[in-house]
Amino acid sequence: MSTPPAEEHFDNAIQAPGTDERLWQAWSGWDRLPEATLPRSGRVVVVAAHPDDEVLGFGGSLALLAESAVEVTLVILTDGEGSHPHSRRVTPEELVHIRAQETRAALTELGIGHARVARWGIPDTQVAAHEDQIVTRLLPLVTGADLVVAPWTGDLHGDHEAAGRAALAAARDAAVPCWLYPVWMWHWAQPEDPGVPWHSASRIELPGRARSRKRAAIARYVSQIRPLGPDPEDSAILPPEEIAHHTREREVVFR
Repeated sequence: MSTPPAEEHFDNAIQAPGTDERLWQAWSGWDRLPEATLPRSGRVVVVAAHPDDEVLGFGGSLALLAESAVEVTLVILTDGEGSHPHSRRVTPEELVHIRAQETRAALTELGIGHARVARWGIPDTQVAAHEDQIVTRLLPLVTGADLVVAPWTGDLHGDHEAAGRAALAAARDAAVPCWLYPVWMWHWAQPEDPGVPWHSASRIELPGRARSRKRAAIARYVSQIRPLGPDPEDSAILPPEEIAHHTREREVVFR
């Protein structure tokens, strides 16, 4: 089967050399982004296309929500079983179990180990094919919530973009605000990139304790940040240069 254009675009962007985190750190545009205020009570529904998206894009904010009276519900659309499709060491079925354990350990590090986690088992890489169904299933979950958070619809990853679109649609129908967090954008974009809607971006400043919790949570996703073995097909999905984008002093959401 040929690679769909959107996936081909993503593959090309990810295989290209990424933007050095030092460029992002030196960017003068951070202070131009308004600060987003997290809820201090009520209910927040966080959507992830794969296990670890929620920690990479919004983990520091989740650590802050853990310090408040907010009830967090996490919806993970796929089990992430497709992260190493050619591995001879770990089967997709084994990855489902591994990544579920990693998620619980990561949430515990963030201080929300008690959070409700809904794993929907949608096939990895096929979220777009189930988008209407996801909207229907999300609607009762997000109704009455104070905030919905989901992957950014421009992230260039088909699953991320479909998850964001579905969350936006459900939140709109429920009249609930929806924030979108980028994940892969930090790799393929550059400061002032015209392909990024900076006019709708806001920042969430992370104190040291939240950054520490987020780093500890990311470290729990061993299957993604370390090689499964010496073969190329078992390489880490998130090498140190990628993790650096997600351990900085702030997170960004599009509103």
